[in-house]
Amino acid sequence: FAIFIAGLSDLLACALSMASGEYASVSSQTDSEKVVVAKEQQLLNDDFAGQKRIVTNFYVDRGVLQHTAEKIADELLTKKPLETVLSVKYDFTLGHYMNPWSAAWSSLFSAAIGGIFPLAALVFVTGHYQFVATIGATVVAVGLTGFLSAKISNGLIKRAIIRNIIIGLVTVAIHFGIGKLF
Repeated sequence: FAIFIAGLSDLLACALSMASGEYASVSSQTDSEKVVVAKEQQLLNDDFAGQKRIVTNFYVDRGVLQHTAEKIADELLTKKPLETVLSVKYDFTLGHYMNPWSAAWSSLFSAAIGGIFPLAALVFVTGHYQFVATIGATVVAVGLTGFLSAKISNGLIKRAIIRNIIIGLVTVAIHFGIGKLF
């Protein structure tokens, strides 16, 4: 029962910590993006020719002829100047800011999944196999979260699973080592 309470406390603390950290991080990123948008809007107002030069050079650097790049820049900057500059300079889309609440909930859910499997192994497996079952449950949990995150974001599934498993096993080793100290 003591292991269950300690494990449940750790799971909740971890999940809430991950969620709050993700919220703070994404909020900062969104704030930074909004500052960049305001700065680029001001640059378009103050130095349109300089912004056009940047857009033109962007296309020239990708193999488009100078006169063609200038025509592309003219057309794009006439239709959607701010969107064009943001895309060319920062590779992001105006108005597509990450939602800090979505990121926090996603992180909370992932951390909870990552903790529930090892906790279940600790509670339901006893004796000599408890340690191995807990490590196995951790591998399954972090593999599952790697799979889900890659699937949802159209990422590289195999790489995400392997990365999460390696990080999970390193984390287990660190926790085990700290536990052995005390």
